[in-house]
Amino acid sequence: MNLHSTYNNDINLIAVGETRIDSGVAIRFKDLMRSLTETGPDHVILDLSAVTFIDSSGLGALVGALKQMPTGKRLELAGLTRDVAKVFRLTRMDTVFTIHADTTHCLSRAAG
Repeated sequence: MNLHSTYNNDINLIAVGETRIDSGVAIRFKDLMRSLTETGPDHVILDLSAVTFIDSSGLGALVGALKQMPTGKRLELAGLTRDVAKVFRLTRMDTVFTIHADTTHCLSRAAG
């Protein structure tokens, strides 16, 4: 599982460098998210723009990452591809997460 974290304008921007979040990477994803969010800014944006497929295990890993966020930190999503956004709508996960069209919008809002 390839996740890359950078800090920008008091935001921890974590980019997923994989095209799939599925049962094969779900546990590793959740563990890496815990590691990358234990310290650093309280506002965490997960950039999913490279992800073209997510299954129920991947959704479970995202919910797990949300639940394991340290107190006072928030996790938001950005850059959902068409197919991933459809899965979020069908499972109503779009009501669980704050979702942004892209990371540029998030970062510019934080800077302004």
